[in-house]
Amino acid sequence: MIKKEDQYNLNLLLQLTVVLASVLGSLFFSEIMGYAPCNLCWYQRLCVYPMLFIILTGLYLKSKDTVLFLLPFSIAGLFISVYHNLIYYKLITVIVPCTESAPCTQQQLNWLGFVTIPLLSLATFIVLVGLNIISFSLSRKTKD
Repeated sequence: MIKKEDQYNLNLLLQLTVVLASVLGSLFFSEIMGYAPCNLCWYQRLCVYPMLFIILTGLYLKSKDTVLFLLPFSIAGLFISVYHNLIYYKLITVIVPCTESAPCTQQQLNWLGFVTIPLLSLATFIVLVGLNIISFSLSRKTKD
């Protein structure tokens, strides 16, 4: 049986893996593939990039409060990502203006006919919010 503290640290390592893949993926798409990120992509990056340093710091300090700092970033990123997907799939009209050089609805990637960059971001933030909720539950159990 794995101790609750070890489960918490394993969960943080899993979150670190997801965040690291997201950061490296976004940099790959913009810097190597040359895809210009739209405004909403930048806002999502503003949510995910700090998470990398928060998780690393939390693991280094062995802090059980790390999740309290991660949760606002993941929830904000999830909301922005949901909004971005609604715009991308033309379910709503744009409220936040996007530039003509990098419109929020431009299709830059299409794997398997449906996997797009906004969908990848949405999946990332759904996973991160789920893992954060599990971490929050585990952190409360280890403090008792």
